Amino acid sequence: MRHSRAATMVILASMAVSAMAAAPATNAVVWRPVSEKRVQELKDLKWGMFVCWSFSTFSGKEWTPGITNINLFAAKDVDTDQWARTAKEAGMGYILFLTKHHDGFCLWDTKTTERNVMKAPLGRDVMALLRRSCDNYGIKLAIYFSEGEFKDHKMYHPGGYTPEMKKAQLKELLTQYGPIEYIWFDHAQTDGGLNHEDTVTWCKQFQPDCFVGFNHGTKAGDIRLGEMGRPGPVDQKTGIGADHGDARYNGYLLAEFTYPILPGHKGGAMWFYSLPRHDKLCLSAEALYKDYLGAVKYGNIFSIDVGPDYNGRLRAIDVETLRKVGEMIKTPPPQPISTERKEG
Repeated sequence: MRHSRAATMVILASMAVSAMAAAPATNAVVWRPVSEKRVQELKDLKWGMFVCWSFSTFSGKEWTPGITNINLFAAKDVDTDQWARTAKEAGMGYILFLTKHHDGFCLWDTKTTERNVMKAPLGRDVMALLRRSCDNYGIKLAIYFSEGEFKDHKMYHPGGYTPEMKKAQLKELLTQYGPIEYIWFDHAQTDGGLNHEDTVTWCKQFQPDCFVGFNHGTKAGDIRLGEMGRPGPVDQKTGIGADHGDARYNGYLLAEFTYPILPGHKGGAMWFYSLPRHDKLCLSAEALYKDYLGAVKYGNIFSIDVGPDYNGRLRAIDVETLRKVGEMIKTPPPQPISTERKEG
């Protein structure tokens, strides 16, 4: 059943009231629905750059478990200005940044674990650098966060990865780096011991206007995430990425979708920098522009994934392609481009 915008806001308000009634007296902070104006602000960003840079950049694998020596992250430099400048040239409104993947390696100056970029050869707070670059280029910032880690948590953190650590990490990210547009939670492993409703409530107390979404697991939050997705109405329940929605959940106010700029290939990673032999592989600007138009049509936001290389720079082919899309956005091609996708 489809719900109007007003009906959806009523549903979210009732959810918040119910949570307040059920919450213990010591947990007085309950998240409130964001305003219609705030929803439109996020929709107006239209598309952005999803930056994945971590252990998997250097392992050549999509997932990189079992790493105890964080020097695997061997980068000696990073160019966040290049990321933000390219996003600006591409007509993007935001950068979605991977702060922590399932391997537990943190790309910010966290006090929760030694497993962070400050202890690696780079020794620089990438989140802080990116915040500065985004501000300089007028780009908004969103974050990806793996809410669980590979199963042998004690291999990474003394005492394991706990709900308290998850909460402390999110508090750092939401209180030390300025406004965050939305949080892209990856449920690929677990919820980290803090269920999704409690995770939303925890995040919203620090930034009430920050959208929160989960790619898998129990439905919660206010933004629907479409991993390997495509454009479509927010109330469409099937076919939008890996998480196909849930007819019983009506809390989504808008939809996001994402996929890698790398086309299918053999060997190496997909969401991260792959291998040097793949440096010429890239989806076409025309294909990306088509999905940009689809995002605009349905009021989605479209996060195209790119993987910086070993030196923290975007591949030349990615920069070139994204600039072409930016030119198409500024000056649409004379030949209309269909927003419909062919399956298969």
